[in-house]
Amino acid sequence: MESSLLPVEEALARILGGGAVLASENVPLHEAAGRVLAADIRALRSQPPFDVSAMDGYAARAEDLVSGKQLKVVGEAAAGHKLGRALQSGEAARIFTGALVPDGADVVVEQESATREGDLVRLPAFERGKNIRPAGADFRAGDAILKKGERLSPRAIGVAAAMDHATLPCAMRPRVAIFSTGDEIVMPGAGGPPERIVASNQYAVAALCEKEGAIVSDMRVLRDNLDLISSAIEGAKESADVIVTLGGASVGKHDLIRPALERAGAAVDFHRIALRPGKPTLAGSLGKARVLGLPGNPAASYVCGVVFLAPLLRTLQGMTDAMWKPEPAILGIDLWENDHRADFLRSASRFDDEGRRVVTPFLKKTQDSSFTSVLAKADCLLLRAPHAKAAKAGERCEVIALD
Repeated sequence: MESSLLPVEEALARILGGGAVLASENVPLHEAAGRVLAADIRALRSQPPFDVSAMDGYAARAEDLVSGKQLKVVGEAAAGHKLGRALQSGEAARIFTGALVPDGADVVVEQESATREGDLVRLPAFERGKNIRPAGADFRAGDAILKKGERLSPRAIGVAAAMDHATLPCAMRPRVAIFSTGDEIVMPGAGGPPERIVASNQYAVAALCEKEGAIVSDMRVLRDNLDLISSAIEGAKESADVIVTLGGASVGKHDLIRPALERAGAAVDFHRIALRPGKPTLAGSLGKARVLGLPGNPAASYVCGVVFLAPLLRTLQGMTDAMWKPEPAILGIDLWENDHRADFLRSASRFDDEGRRVVTPFLKKTQDSSFTSVLAKADCLLLRAPHAKAAKAGERCEVIALD
């Protein structure tokens, strides 16, 4: 009965609940982009580690900068090279951006404001501290700049390097096995009679997994044979953290995923969700592996991947923000009344002059769960609650942005 369909929110909670975060490993800094931190990262040194010049110019004592007074230039300080002695009253030092400010100096005057005559220089009056970056202005040794559960962006890699870390503790990358099922499925480029269907969904789901930091350790097309499917699933349980099946999850004669899972010893937690597209979705576990049975239609499998699989992969890596977050938007067209299932409509959006995202779902007849071209054109999913009333253009709505 349709009334027995599990709500999306409950299905997601059950998929994410009870899963232990994967173990951690130390990852070289140049390989850590996109990984998820397994611990807070504290600075091993201050940045900058000492007072440095923010300009090319002259370091001096602010009290010496009186109108018309000439100072003796006693040397120079370049980045990586210190002056070697403290500045005394009446002295200045040529200095370059990033160089250590000499002891005794408390101001840097940019070279454009200086008048040099041999080993003498005349500098205008400047306040103490001008053009000096003080030690620790960016961060200090011991500061926790990067936090556990954070996915490492290129910017985070840069600050980790500045903090003097050569390696970072990161969660292991989840290993995912993806099995498409069906006698009609062939791999791209394999050819065959027109009744064959190219296996597009597993490539999209695999790309989604890799984007979320996972490793696709096994990806195959399996014929509609109960023994074959069961054997493949059972064989994946030791090496995979997540087993994803595509197709065969409904209740027809040739839908063999649930019986194959049960034969392999899997515990099926639920089967069928109040979701469009994606009603046949099932979830469970097999040994240490989590199992997701997604629909075979490409748009349905990808939408369910965004809604369920991506948050699961983030959770296994210990990400702080594992859940997708609906974003506010404005409807670009009138919308039809919804039925008892939550609807995730493939949509295109633009930003108006007020900076609001205006969302236009593709035509109802093109929301078919097999349409890959519509999915490719979509940049967001428009969320429609069960039994949502018809809505007018200009009304508020919520979307999940797609990368």
